[in-house]
Amino acid sequence: MTAIALQVMAAMAADDKVVTRVVEAARENSPEVARLPEAENRRHITTLLTEGVAHLERGDEHDDGDFSAAQALGADRAAQGVSIAGLLRGLNAGRNELIRAGVELARGIGVDDTTILDFIIDVDHYVGAVERHIISGYHTAELQLARTARDLNTQVLRRLLVPDDDFPDPAELNRAGLRPGSRYHCVVSEVTDPSHARALEQRLHPFGGLYGLVEGRLAGLTDDPPCWPDDDAPLLVVSPATALTSLRGTYPICAQALAAASARGAHGVHLLIELAAETALAAHPEMAGALADELLHLLDPKSSFHQEIAATALCYLDHGRRISATATALHIHANTVRYRLDRLAELTDIDLGETPRSRRSHVLTTLHTWWALRTWIDRGVQPGPLRRS
Repeated sequence: MTAIALQVMAAMAADDKVVTRVVEAARENSPEVARLPEAENRRHITTLLTEGVAHLERGDEHDDGDFSAAQALGADRAAQGVSIAGLLRGLNAGRNELIRAGVELARGIGVDDTTILDFIIDVDHYVGAVERHIISGYHTAELQLARTARDLNTQVLRRLLVPDDDFPDPAELNRAGLRPGSRYHCVVSEVTDPSHARALEQRLHPFGGLYGLVEGRLAGLTDDPPCWPDDDAPLLVVSPATALTSLRGTYPICAQALAAASARGAHGVHLLIELAAETALAAHPEMAGALADELLHLLDPKSSFHQEIAATALCYLDHGRRISATATALHIHANTVRYRLDRLAELTDIDLGETPRSRRSHVLTTLHTWWALRTWIDRGVQPGPLRRS
């Protein structure tokens, strides 16, 4: 049996017409394979048939022996951009034509049908092993190519955002899919787990750009600011559109804004400019502590009522000094809001009324008060449940 199979396989490998039939079958059944040069197809088919002869001469079993040519074929198709579906269509069509040609050659040399059936099984085992190695080579190369491209792109991103290395040249930017003269939004997320980062990256892809892990967290550049409901995603900070050459200054600010927003439990997408004040304030914790000590030193953090009036005042400032909006947010009566603000003024001399007694800048007074209240509340003892009145 081995001698007959070897004789037929050697005849097919030496017959240009058989090679042509197999190549044409593969190209007719797979448009992706047909887009490759025909000489490339012929080279691979001839090599695989020659390897088949050596395989049979050695008497190798199904997956034993040297299948490097099959591995190389799979790797080449992955690098050439042929899809796995297109590759399999070409392989199956070529396989069927090869067996058909082998049967014809076997009959031509007087082999009986029973032996031909055994020959088909023998050759099919070899061709099946070839296909498995082609697919294995394809997937291996696909992973390596993806990993290489991803690693290179991530390195470009890191060099754009973190000043640890030379700035990428135009050719590197182009390979990473970035346009040197364009402006991009810097995106920084709080996601650090690689598996979660990959899922978030997939969600960000429709907005365009380049993403990767930078300093341990998912960050990137996007053509358009991402947007989705706050409760439907982890925290993201997005900068205004920025030139690539300015990103090394923008990225650290986004990271600082991320920390400030995360500290107050924010979720979803937040624009950097919306976080400007609290980011700047968060950079000076000693000043915040001094301000809280000066303005709120008469408040007792162990007093639930003092916690209530501080939380109410902060909510009042966060809602634009609107009594009704504050009452709605805290689920209390508007008169309760007014009462608590009055008590705060009595205890601390902080006047948040519509006509403040102080002659100091209304904007600066509000900023100082918000910062002091936020700092006082964040110190160890969190506000208890607000009582309704």
